[in-house]
Amino acid sequence: MSKIKVITPVVELDGDEMARVMWGWIKEKLILPYLDIDLVYFDYHLNNRDATENRILYDAAEAIKKYRVGAKCAAINPDQKRVEEYGLNKAWKSPNSGTRNQIGGTLFRQPIVFENIPRLIPGWKKPIVVARHAFGGMYGGTDMSIPGEGKVTLNFIPAGKGASKQEEIYEYKGPGVALGIYNTEESVRGFAMSCMNFGLERGYPVYLGTKNTELEHYDGLFKNSFDELYETRFREQFESKGIAYEHRMVDDLAAFAVKSSGGFVWACKNYDGDILSDLVAAGFGSLGLMTSMLLTPDGKTVLTEAAHGTVTRHFREHQAGKETSTNPIASLFAWTRAIYYRGLFDGTPEVQKFAIALEQACFDTVESGRMTKDLALLTGANTWLTTRQFLQEIKSTFEANNS
Repeated sequence: MSKIKVITPVVELDGDEMARVMWGWIKEKLILPYLDIDLVYFDYHLNNRDATENRILYDAAEAIKKYRVGAKCAAINPDQKRVEEYGLNKAWKSPNSGTRNQIGGTLFRQPIVFENIPRLIPGWKKPIVVARHAFGGMYGGTDMSIPGEGKVTLNFIPAGKGASKQEEIYEYKGPGVALGIYNTEESVRGFAMSCMNFGLERGYPVYLGTKNTELEHYDGLFKNSFDELYETRFREQFESKGIAYEHRMVDDLAAFAVKSSGGFVWACKNYDGDILSDLVAAGFGSLGLMTSMLLTPDGKTVLTEAAHGTVTRHFREHQAGKETSTNPIASLFAWTRAIYYRGLFDGTPEVQKFAIALEQACFDTVESGRMTKDLALLTGANTWLTTRQFLQEIKSTFEANNS
């Protein structure tokens, strides 16, 4: 097969541990043999982030904003144990939130649904797309330990003229902890815009879950922004497609989701979306079967990634020279979704067609019974493929489908 020319570069963010190993295998076996593509490479390996004092996150984000498409491998979010293991200078903040906060936008996570993979929530017939507001919130906040008796207050000091504001949070009688979080009207409105556009594009209703009755100002900003945008810009377009937007209390919406048949966009604040995207992935069968895409409100910049972690246990086996049966599908789809959007932005349908064909080869492979251990056990099979065998099967299927 002659290589397909990709006009504009894709920014590649490499990662850690077994995710990094699989990422390289996918690139060498399924991407580079078929595409003439320029990859602008950034190494998110934990030691490299430490050596650059996390500066590489900002450099990578600037490159993504320049070229508009990035693909990210899973990377370690270090705790104190990792600091000791890797000899780091400090426990650097999350590479995921650090990159997303620089780019802005909404994180859309959607399950990859195979016909022969049973669902733990059998009533879910259509995908549930978790839209996670990937800015601010608890992951952008600041926390502290409180050593003893005293007060914690929330202060606002205006940059120019105007009165300052102060609210007492809590008066401590002994040790404890405190957390300060933030968000901006611009970011929340952008989140609402992304969710509405995504729902309209897919023909899915949009549901937002908050607790604005308890958090009048913080959650109220989310509710009011979505309500206003829907009424002023989207209601007629939604109704013409037979869909709608609705706000619900976050606990009521969670119960609704479990009882539903799926087929909607679930708009979540940052922390909620982190948890609920894994719940949705598990409900559809596997944490390894989830696409993840950061899309800016204007729809012109995208960062795709694997929604899972770095698979440390399998990496230890790989280091010992053993073959593992690690599921690479989410990493593969991080590549294909980035390539699809590259073709969309460049106006090169042959590039989009390649991405769709490679995804179809993955579907054909799994639905014919060839899969990794995690999926095989879900189906009740007692045989499975190693990661490298599975990737070879996808390659063979792709070439057979496109010969």
